[in-house]
Amino acid sequence: MMLSFISRLRSRREVQGQLEAVSDQQAAVEGDGDCGGDCCSWSNLPPELLREVLLRLEDSENCWPERKTVVACAGVRRSWRFIVKEIVEIPEISGKLTFPSSVKQPGPKDGLLQCFIKRNRSTQTYYLYLGLTNAEDGKFLLAARKCSHTTGNEYIISLNAEDMSKGSSSYVGKLRSNYLRNRFTIFDGQSSNCSGSKVARKHSTRLPNFKQASSGVTFINCPVAHISYELEVFGIRGPRKIKCIMETIPATSVAPEGAARIPAKFSRCNTEVSRSNPIVYSKSASTGNFLSKSKSGEKNDALVLINKAPKWHEQLHCWCLNFHGRVTVASIKNFQLVASPGNGKVILQFGKVGKDLFNMDYRYPISAFQAFAICLSSFDTKVACE
Repeated sequence: MMLSFISRLRSRREVQGQLEAVSDQQAAVEGDGDCGGDCCSWSNLPPELLREVLLRLEDSENCWPERKTVVACAGVRRSWRFIVKEIVEIPEISGKLTFPSSVKQPGPKDGLLQCFIKRNRSTQTYYLYLGLTNAEDGKFLLAARKCSHTTGNEYIISLNAEDMSKGSSSYVGKLRSNYLRNRFTIFDGQSSNCSGSKVARKHSTRLPNFKQASSGVTFINCPVAHISYELEVFGIRGPRKIKCIMETIPATSVAPEGAARIPAKFSRCNTEVSRSNPIVYSKSASTGNFLSKSKSGEKNDALVLINKAPKWHEQLHCWCLNFHGRVTVASIKNFQLVASPGNGKVILQFGKVGKDLFNMDYRYPISAFQAFAICLSSFDTKVACE
């Protein structure tokens, strides 16, 4: 009886001693945390020192595998994010695609930004990559999935290669065709609470392009561009004739001092703040017929892109264009787009280099998203154009 009482007493003392040791450790940890949070935590660097570090980092990092450190800095703290956005230039100036919002901003003014597209025939999916000199696979940018309907085809464009659906939070926009596959409309997915865009009132919730995402945010598909392929009425085969009306880009943007409107923020993430005017959707961006859209686009001084006419090569007996080594396989899908009227400078070029591999190069004033959507229209079979 006495022995059991003594053993129980000892066990209670041991448990109490363990609890006191644990409480002392917690107090020490809390004390260190308070000190670190006030004076020695690396996440609370002075803004001046952090800005100097990021400036040197931005100057030294030219390729994406190393530039991931710049993006990592933006995800540490909210105060860091604002500083990174001040330092990292938009693609128009830097020629670099750093944030997800970069795919909806105009490309570089100095030259063409080289990308490539991979096609998967079995799944009817397409993947856009940024070409890198030190990586064969490149940097993934966008993905698209083809959906066939009786009235036409749709290409759903997403930031996520594994989730290409309209209800996804990574949904970017879509490309829709008519029954003959010779007219296309590019829709830009915008959140309904996005203050940076002004959508025409006729785009109401009763329209079929009004979408509710799984994340609970409401999105509206806004028409931003119209693509048309000229019909071959007499069955005369030849190079395609393409016309693109970019409703949200003014024709003056291709002038030496011109400026294109770019989104004030990305559709569902505030990762980038624009340094230019917010995008404004004109009243002509409706779901009506393509003829009225073409006329309204020209009246509103929208940018018009046409394909550069190829020349017939007598020795090779084929139509030829100078792609400067970026296209190696002859295909009816190959094209170069220039502004009309303009100085003949190529804004977008697309061509085949392998069985399911295509090069896509674009520049200011169109974005990677718009260039990708235009190239997707070239994949679709044209019933009356071929």
